[in-house]
Amino acid sequence: MSKKDIVLAFSGGLDTSFCIPYLQEQGYAVHTVFADTGGVDADEYAYIEKRAKELGAASHVTVDGGPAIWSGFVKPFIWSGEGYQGQYPLLVSDRYLIVDFTLARANELGTKCIAHGCTGMGNDQVRFDLAIKASGDYQIVAPIREIQKEHAEVRAYEQKYLESRGFEVRAKQKSYTINENLLGITMSGGEIDRWEAPGEGARGWCEPRSAWPEEPLQVTLTFKNGEAVALDGKPLDGAKLLAKLNVMFAQYGVGRGLYTGDTTVGLKGRIIFEAPGLTVLLTAHRALEEAVLTKLQNRFKPEVARKWVELVYEGFYHDPLKTDLEAFLASSQAMVNGDVTLETRGGRVDAVAVKSPHILNAKGAVYAQSADWGVEEAEGFIRLYGMSSTLWAEINR
Repeated sequence: MSKKDIVLAFSGGLDTSFCIPYLQEQGYAVHTVFADTGGVDADEYAYIEKRAKELGAASHVTVDGGPAIWSGFVKPFIWSGEGYQGQYPLLVSDRYLIVDFTLARANELGTKCIAHGCTGMGNDQVRFDLAIKASGDYQIVAPIREIQKEHAEVRAYEQKYLESRGFEVRAKQKSYTINENLLGITMSGGEIDRWEAPGEGARGWCEPRSAWPEEPLQVTLTFKNGEAVALDGKPLDGAKLLAKLNVMFAQYGVGRGLYTGDTTVGLKGRIIFEAPGLTVLLTAHRALEEAVLTKLQNRFKPEVARKWVELVYEGFYHDPLKTDLEAFLASSQAMVNGDVTLETRGGRVDAVAVKSPHILNAKGAVYAQSADWGVEEAEGFIRLYGMSSTLWAEINR
């Protein structure tokens, strides 16, 4: 009897490793897809491929997710200029690209069965499931959610399950849950979950204060229609540019934050995040926008941005509203062209110079320095501008 094909989004960790033999025992031929969205060195890359093979995957493919994560997430995110709840830079957004690659493999194989290793406790299950449902009529199988119905200690059960079938489980004990990709690193668990001060081990890319270089770091980013296209005058594709910024600014501890977020499932989620490259891009892009957009654009755009960020965070990556909002964001970037020079001495980054042909400079006036209007014009403007408030004060005093 031939087995039914199913495609599993595979990372090589405990959860997705458990999924392969579990699904096989449910009558599936398991095809694994590893979407490389960064955060994986050569040794881990080789381990993931070897792991899929030794667990008995019917086939395994690895896909370069860098270009997709830049065009599908980084560009509109930088255009939006907002983190979730004003802080978190949506570092889990590679999940949507992982779904896309998984579905593409399923279509190649002619199957409608998709599996993932998300638990029933967090946000990722929402992102995976909604992204899959929005893309077609697929059957979703989530083994970790299924075993949670019967086993309270899920990870212990997964480990025992694999070992009983002759598969080794890496003794990679961690005090923290760590997610890493091209966008950055998130850390939770241990004292972080207890709302205590993070320990010394709760650190990823960003160097501590004691290790910051003495000399300041200065770079120049070139933007075209709101997209960073060059670093220090050298053209770079987006994924490579972001990776380089991560390395350069992590040395100075830039992009590290600690926040508590309102999660999709209703719980409070406290995490440490490190996103040096995205922090630099956001800082540079905002400085350029402040100079070239009108006052009304700069006031209204954050409202659109906050909604876009909420949709992406909560799983609605494929909702039509997201596409509608991106149309506005893209339109707002027509004149966001120029060079921004950034500097850090450690811990934070500042946009110290902006150069663009679209800066909204008045020819005959400089704020607080000089004006090409007279006293009477100023007084008349102030009188009319404040008329309503002045009348209220006169009548009700």
